[in-house]
Amino acid sequence: MTPPRWTLDDTELEFTAIRARGPGGQNVNKVSSAVRLRFSVPESSLPEAVKARLLALPDRRIDSEGVISIRADSARSQAANRADARARLVALIERAAQPPAPRRPTRPPRSANRRRLERKGARSAVKRLRTPPRNSD
Repeated sequence: MTPPRWTLDDTELEFTAIRARGPGGQNVNKVSSAVRLRFSVPESSLPEAVKARLLALPDRRIDSEGVISIRADSARSQAANRADARARLVALIERAAQPPAPRRPTRPPRSANRRRLERKGARSAVKRLRTPPRNSD
């Protein structure tokens, strides 16, 4: 695996401890083990191209100001949830860091065009046979 061309500074990440959802008994009711990670894309030190692709992603975790909000509550410990949230943010940024492959315009082969025209002619002949005969009087 190649190392990324960017680094993620810990000062740009804002972690907030929140209560986890769902069943779990006393632990869920007393301990704030879930984590919300907030990362502001416009204020980050990422390259401008990565920022633009990141903000263009159709992801509901990115709000209109360009702040990414990730909630992690799968683990029972806050440290594990922090690591999970950070890993999910890195995966999202890595996805945006990959430049899109350039589209190379192509043309259909002659054989495909010939087959299309043959099918079109056959269909036309079938429809022509369905028409009522013309009066030649």
